[in-house]
Amino acid sequence: MTELTSHDLGPAVPRRGNRFTRWLGRRVLAAIGLKVTGELPNFPKMMVIGAPHTSNWDGVMAIGMALALSIDVRVVAKQALFRWPFAGLLRWMGVIGIDRNAAGGVVGELTQLYNDADQLYICMSPEGTRGGATTWKTGFHRIALAAEVPVLVLVFDWGRGRIDVADWFQPSEDIEADLDRVLSNYHGVLARNPSRLSGPIKALADQPDSAPVDRAA
Repeated sequence: MTELTSHDLGPAVPRRGNRFTRWLGRRVLAAIGLKVTGELPNFPKMMVIGAPHTSNWDGVMAIGMALALSIDVRVVAKQALFRWPFAGLLRWMGVIGIDRNAAGGVVGELTQLYNDADQLYICMSPEGTRGGATTWKTGFHRIALAAEVPVLVLVFDWGRGRIDVADWFQPSEDIEADLDRVLSNYHGVLARNPSRLSGPIKALADQPDSAPVDRAA
């Protein structure tokens, strides 16, 4: 697998950081024995998803990746958290506050953010928790479909010591087919805490390797 660095990113990718933050991100990844592999498509807007999420260390991994590559990636949190003394820090970190009771809900609110932005990467966990969810949440797919942005699939593979930029695709109305495509990237992946694997990834161990996915689709 080819290691991905900040020099490999295209001009459309939203950037944030400097030489120091890139150095810091590389040190974080090196300290936990990981590297970033794969190819990042040159798109200004994407919905980024990562799995398997079984430990707080997965968050450290993701932060290290964003810093090392100087990518501006946003995450979402409840608007109620944006109070003193945390509001300023959360905004500086790029956290987006959302009102779950707003008209249109979270999907409508984040879709509008995509529509209003020239560049925007939002990262979400389809598992929703690190505690072994039985099913995946599909909000990321509904948002990406409504905003007409590609979905980028990250694989947190502690066994191979890497964060793999494994796949990207334009979401379709066939959510089951799209989820099958996403899950096909997780065969043989070792989580930080395997006992907390989510149901869909755990089920892969009982299935034969899936047929190759057409990445040009």
